[in-house]
Amino acid sequence: MDLYIYYQVREADTAALHGAVTAMQAGLAANHSVAPQLKRRPQAQDGLQTWMEVYPAVPDGFDAALAAAVLRSGLSPLTAGPRHTEAFTDLISCA
Repeated sequence: MDLYIYYQVREADTAALHGAVTAMQAGLAANHSVAPQLKRRPQAQDGLQTWMEVYPAVPDGFDAALAAAVLRSGLSPLTAGPRHTEAFTDLISCA
């Protein structure tokens, strides 16, 4: 299963949030053998950027570890609104 988490961030908070997210993702990578990615939409709108964290092929229970890491990292004050999480699985070919 792959996790996609997207949220908005005020442009004034991007540097602080970037540091917090990359540190959190480094810890998750080391402790859970995941390969996190951090992306953003190319344009800001009304002073807000949309960011996305991607966690491909996560192990069972990773969502709980991620939630705990988010709390420890103090990301909430740096985001403009809630984090939205989507989970996707690979399609199996019918060939």
